[in-house]
Amino acid sequence: MSIITLTSDFGNLDYRVAAMKGKILSLNQKVNIIDITHDIQAFNLIQASYIVRNAYKHFPKGSIHVVAVDSFYNKSRKNILYKSDDSYFIAADNGILSLIFFDIKPEAIYEITLNNRFDDIVNFTSTDVFIPAAVHLANGGLPEVIGRKINSAKQLMFPKPVFNESEKIIIGEVAYIDNFGNIISNIGKDFFENITKGYESFIIKFRNLSLSRIFSHHTDLVSDWERETEFHGQSAAIFNDSQLLELTIYKGSKKNGAKTLFGLNVGEKIYIELS
Repeated sequence: MSIITLTSDFGNLDYRVAAMKGKILSLNQKVNIIDITHDIQAFNLIQASYIVRNAYKHFPKGSIHVVAVDSFYNKSRKNILYKSDDSYFIAADNGILSLIFFDIKPEAIYEITLNNRFDDIVNFTSTDVFIPAAVHLANGGLPEVIGRKINSAKQLMFPKPVFNESEKIIIGEVAYIDNFGNIISNIGKDFFENITKGYESFIIKFRNLSLSRIFSHHTDLVSDWERETEFHGQSAAIFNDSQLLELTIYKGSKKNGAKTLFGLNVGEKIYIELS
């Protein structure tokens, strides 16, 4: 059974998510429809790229991923199809796919042209362009039938951490804040380990706070499980399952997690001083 996943910034109040699913089923009732999320902040490409990048890898090869974020129709903007990592990704040509695959070169890129006839009217990109393209692929159709191959699409740069060697400091920033209020930075584990090889210690600094240890898991903070509740609310740094440096409050939430207690927002700086 073919799989089509849906990611959008539409929310669940309006009709748009239901319209996408209805359109899929009107074209093929046997497709397996999976929601990744529809709670992306409006037009937030970095947030969407982080979620889709970490979700799609767990789906079977050949899955079709529709990313309807900042996707409202404009005849001057292409709608594109990436074939990458043995799967398909459909989105507006707004740079979102370059953020998802900042370190992977797509196997092929297509401009979706199925709606380019003179008399075609596009009212809603997701139902009129994205979904017909996705179902075509789910039915075993070739991408060349619905699009023409192009050499490149719009590129956006994912913010990268830097190392100031003279001041012995790594400078990163907050890239994402998750549902538990955890603060995810753009400082990767490999980058951190390569930079810190020649140093004995480090201090992570943000706002007026600091941490001097990085755990492998959230629960590593707990040194005595018989007293586990005593560790609730303690702060820690970990490398999360995306291998990115994360600032967390043990068993925190949106209301009392790292975002609230540390007061950090997306784009704010995180520093690691080395010695």
